Amino acid sequence: MRALTFALPALLLLAAAACAPSVGNDRYASELQRLTEQCSARGGILSPTSGQSGRPQLDNVCKVTGLPSPLTAGG
Repeated sequence: MRALTFALPALLLLAAAACAPSVGNDRYASELQRLTEQCSARGGILSPTSGQSGRPQLDNVCKVTGLPSPLTAGG
């Protein structure tokens, strides 16, 4: 009976810890948001690359769209 008294709170604590958000993901998300805003300000869209380094600046590329083509520019 005494083992149950200690085991139940320990299990509940473990379950709560498993659901807690991690700090690393929050930093990744905030960096990704900053990169998205910078890319949008340049008229582009942030697109994922094929890599997964854990660093948003390496895992994504800013594709600038809507720029006139140098081939069609009058001259």
